[in-house]
Amino acid sequence: MSSLVIRGGTVVLPTGQRPADIAIIDGTITAVGSEVRDGDETIDARDLVVLPGVVDAHVHFNEPGRAEWEGWDAGTRGAAAGGVTTVLEMPLNAHPPTTTPDAFDAKVAIASQKGLWGGLVPDNLDNLHILHQRGVIGFKAFMSHSGSDDFPRVSDGVLAIGLKATARLGAIVGVHAESQELLDRRGAEQTVERLSWCRARPPAAEVEAIERLLVCMRGAGKAVRAHVVHEGCAEGLAVVDAARRKGNAMTAETCPHYLAFTEDDFERIGPPLKCAPPIRDAATREALWAEVLAGRVDLIGSDHSPCPAADKEKGADDIWKAWGGVAGIQATLPVLMTEGVHARGLSFERLAHLTATSPAQLFGLYPRKGAIAVGADADLALVDPNRAWLLEADELQTRSGVSAYLGRRFRGKVVRTIVRGGTVYADGEVLGSPGWGQFVHPPLPDISTIVDMSGNG
Repeated sequence: MSSLVIRGGTVVLPTGQRPADIAIIDGTITAVGSEVRDGDETIDARDLVVLPGVVDAHVHFNEPGRAEWEGWDAGTRGAAAGGVTTVLEMPLNAHPPTTTPDAFDAKVAIASQKGLWGGLVPDNLDNLHILHQRGVIGFKAFMSHSGSDDFPRVSDGVLAIGLKATARLGAIVGVHAESQELLDRRGAEQTVERLSWCRARPPAAEVEAIERLLVCMRGAGKAVRAHVVHEGCAEGLAVVDAARRKGNAMTAETCPHYLAFTEDDFERIGPPLKCAPPIRDAATREALWAEVLAGRVDLIGSDHSPCPAADKEKGADDIWKAWGGVAGIQATLPVLMTEGVHARGLSFERLAHLTATSPAQLFGLYPRKGAIAVGADADLALVDPNRAWLLEADELQTRSGVSAYLGRRFRGKVVRTIVRGGTVYADGEVLGSPGWGQFVHPPLPDISTIVDMSGNG
């Protein structure tokens, strides 16, 4: 039996933040308070804020088949450096994608002790219940081209059938909501200039797709659930909020890059910041922040989606040739502390809810994950809230070495990450060992297979 005590930190609890000590025995929190006895090891957390470890609901590690894009080793190292202790890994960009039982088994064999979303594509409706039984407790669907030919988008008709099938399973569908029909019309006007990517994917494409998603949800039964991933505009969030107030089980996330960057940054940085939906103007960013601060965003996920450096470099002179995706798993907490806590008054309680508690609740992991509480896993991120720092290449963990966040200044830094009582990152060094990660499941399989991270596998 091993014991650990974290002393003197400002602990962010479900009931608020306060100075407290945390006692941990064999990876589980056993006490939170002022009269905690010494353990085998003690960590001095004075002047630090102790957060529940981030539950990142949206990552792409691309293994098997495209491990050279990132892989579980690099991906989990980045997670550890960013205070991320649990990830929900997406089904596409791996090859084959996780849309069949065989593909699921192949991915589990490569990524032992890792977690998986499943895919909802036109030709796998008969496999949804099998994938669900395997432990895939969420299904990702695209209403626009996914960027990968082996993961086709669904028509509205297929999406409606899929929603009905997943409702019977008690599963949720995560939807990339952009209207391909509108994108096709706008894409005809493309030029090689960087901002043409943004102009070709306007907020109207997101709004139209979400409205169509709501139509697809009708007739699927009361158990139907849909989650709009990486929402990039306040107009789309307004549609989700209106639907929710009418009783629809619809949730939405946004991402750190939409809260950190503007079109001016995209024009300057280029391919490393290319993503879909695209980075938008400063007014859109501020409107998104208003939604976050008003409580109309359910969670924040990184949408960490790296690729080989060469696939970004292709877009140096023609933005349309670059792969779309932002490597950002390390940036969620730094962005939210810098742009949220310090710049806009976001509370640490709200930050913890958006990054840990809410995703854990939505995906059936709470209270084991997502909160600092007695009986929960000791998954913690210790942050120095006022440390000013610059993300430089030697700290970046992603395999390609490419990230839009390189050279960005932050205020607020992760100084230690703890997974089930074990330190996996401290003072700039990843310490975790392969095999430390574990599958964690909801009481009944419900939306994705999920894993808490070890730092490097």
